[in-house]
Amino acid sequence: MLRIAVPNKGSLADTAHEMLAEAGYTGRRDPKDLHVIDPVNEVEFFYLRPKDIATYVGSGALDVGITGRDLLFDARMPGAREIEALGFGESTFRFAGTPGRFADLADLEGARVATSYPGLVDGFLDERGIAVDLVPLDGAVESAVRLGVADAVADVVSTGTTLRQAGLEIFGPVLLESEAVLIAGPADAPGSDTLLRRLRGVMVARRYVLVDYDLPVALLDDAVRIAGGIESPTISPLRDPEWVAVRVMVSRKEVNRVMDDLYGIGARAILVTAIHNARL
Repeated sequence: MLRIAVPNKGSLADTAHEMLAEAGYTGRRDPKDLHVIDPVNEVEFFYLRPKDIATYVGSGALDVGITGRDLLFDARMPGAREIEALGFGESTFRFAGTPGRFADLADLEGARVATSYPGLVDGFLDERGIAVDLVPLDGAVESAVRLGVADAVADVVSTGTTLRQAGLEIFGPVLLESEAVLIAGPADAPGSDTLLRRLRGVMVARRYVLVDYDLPVALLDDAVRIAGGIESPTISPLRDPEWVAVRVMVSRKEVNRVMDDLYGIGARAILVTAIHNARL
């Protein structure tokens, strides 16, 4: 059986569980369950702390897992590797310090840097030859400078509001653009290709919708320029030989603009249908 590590709690857990369910797997029903077997799909789920997943997978104890790219980097497990970005749980890591004290990365030399991700930060600074005194903290680090235990922090940033409220300003380059990722261990396990294919199908279904519409044959080239689909639209004849029915996949983000443009050139009966799963 394929052994899969899944976050048992935290910001990644709910969406990871939803993706696996949409991919056809049967996971836990009780949030207290730590181990669930899905015999139909020949997989075992192990529900673990997100920070521990890269360690279990990298050591070969489990075959694959879902965790954050930041947690993968922070674990610094040589055997763990990213095989697919999953499109949720995005975050950005930056440095921040007292306004005016730090202009760029080199100014951190010899400073105390507080972070909840010491492995990630240490690896980033080591690659650039900058030595600091890391202050590992579990949880929010914004108060570390004000309370005198650090000179700067390295943390997740969305808008930067939380850091500014703590009297800090962002400086230097982005440490990491993170999101949820599927990771694998040192060897390719049987069944991991099926899991990857299924998760890709879920991601396609979340990004695209089907658009159906009727159109005069003479306008078909114009319509294809507006929405060409993944490969090519499906075109079917109608009873009226002057018209055709068209079906095409369109990005969810673009669907309303595409509908407006199609209607503008003469398409009618434009319908949008959700995709529940896909294989491309």
